[in-house]
Amino acid sequence: MVIPFDCVLALVSGALLALSFPRFGHPAFAWIALVPLLVALTGWNGRILGGGGRSLPGQPPLRAFLLGLASGFVYFTGTLYWTGTVIRTFGGIPLPAAVLGVCLLALYQGFFPALFALISSRLLARAGLGGLFLTAAAWVATEFFRGVVFGGFPWVLLGDSQVTVLPVAQLASIVGVYGVSGLVAFVNATIAYATLTTGRRRIAALVTGTVALVATALWGTLRIADATLSRSGTPIRIGLIQANIAQEDKWKSGEARRIFTTYIAMTRDAVKRGAQYVIWPESATPFMFERDPVGQETLRSLAREIQVPILFGSDQEVAQPEPALYNAAFLVAPDGRTAAVYRKIHLVPWGEFIPMKRLLFFVSPLVDSFTDFSPGTSMVMLPVGSHLTSTAICYEVVYPSLIREAVQAGSELLTTITNDAWYGYSSAPYQHFALASMRAIEQGRYLARAANTGISGVVDPYGRVVRQSGIFEQVALVEDARFLTVRTLYSRIGDAIAYVAIAIVAIGLVVLRRA
Repeated sequence: MVIPFDCVLALVSGALLALSFPRFGHPAFAWIALVPLLVALTGWNGRILGGGGRSLPGQPPLRAFLLGLASGFVYFTGTLYWTGTVIRTFGGIPLPAAVLGVCLLALYQGFFPALFALISSRLLARAGLGGLFLTAAAWVATEFFRGVVFGGFPWVLLGDSQVTVLPVAQLASIVGVYGVSGLVAFVNATIAYATLTTGRRRIAALVTGTVALVATALWGTLRIADATLSRSGTPIRIGLIQANIAQEDKWKSGEARRIFTTYIAMTRDAVKRGAQYVIWPESATPFMFERDPVGQETLRSLAREIQVPILFGSDQEVAQPEPALYNAAFLVAPDGRTAAVYRKIHLVPWGEFIPMKRLLFFVSPLVDSFTDFSPGTSMVMLPVGSHLTSTAICYEVVYPSLIREAVQAGSELLTTITNDAWYGYSSAPYQHFALASMRAIEQGRYLARAANTGISGVVDPYGRVVRQSGIFEQVALVEDARFLTVRTLYSRIGDAIAYVAIAIVAIGLVVLRRA
């Protein structure tokens, strides 16, 4: 069977997108990843075009959608493959069902690149080859929808691929990660245009893309060199406790004492090395903090002993006003009292709650045996001395709007706690750390991350990794950070670039249709 040329191009785009992210990829691939798909959407047959591209056959709407879906399926299969391992290993799901789960997730996520392809095909049909320059707006718009529809899952956004390309990533401090996505998509569009034209049109397209990229990188380089944020604010020395507790041991009754004493010993060691604020990972305590009087008092006594605030993850069960279970983060102050409790707002579908549970009556035995967590309802500030900090639990940190909400509420230091033991040696821990780092740039804040099995670390406001751990090592990192109050432009305007992109697409489709 011969695969059609446009399908090959779409699949190549999907592979390049997947290869733009950790652990096995490189950010350079992102700058050409959309080019094959864009070329496929023009219906190009291999001939160089000298005119405006109106002779291109384009693609029918359904075929364009399917080409985008093919790209998206490969893109997300390549970046989310680890979800199959998680549900098979810890959910006891048979291999075929786990593979099916990955495929369904990739198809759902792939819907948004498919929508991008559909919109782009309409722009190309109405504007000819020049419509390629509007496709960057289409990408930003559909990627933004991917991050918000049904709660959203903004994992491995195109802009996230550039978080280690620091001069380019600084753009996030102005327009957020979606703005970085827009730049990458625009450069892809200029390359696609240059591929399909010749002469002055080709040169103009390449110059336009190059100028946009170089100007951004030069400005970003100057911003990093200025390093004002690294000298501002109030210093704080943070201890990050990575106890490296195997997932299968976390809730074994016989392991509880060992786990708890490990955290206590590592905390004392971190404080001896100067830690002024100690952070444990998500679900660190092998008991519910508020339900275990002995464990609770031991932890409070530890805080009084070391005279340092301790932030840690522990489930919280409440009876009033109605019974609820929360994935929570507790801050115990140096005097041993509970200074604040943050409840996770963005829960993991199928991991922490069952979506549309009432509609799944046909598998009621399975669904009814699952205890849902309840989502938190507000961002809670965590007071450390005279300063305010915030935390995000697990994958919450990939939501730009949530972290912006924390800074708007007064957070001077970002923290995130997670348990990435589920993911093994897959790409997930590396992707998760990279996505968290983008929040530091967007908000102009230091970010401290404590992960049960890694990667733990501190990232400065420019996205530079001050220090990080490896995965599956037991280590207590003690590193300097700063409380900061200066606000980035992005922290003030939020995802305005996404709304501009949506408006551009809507206006473009309407105006070009009339034209």
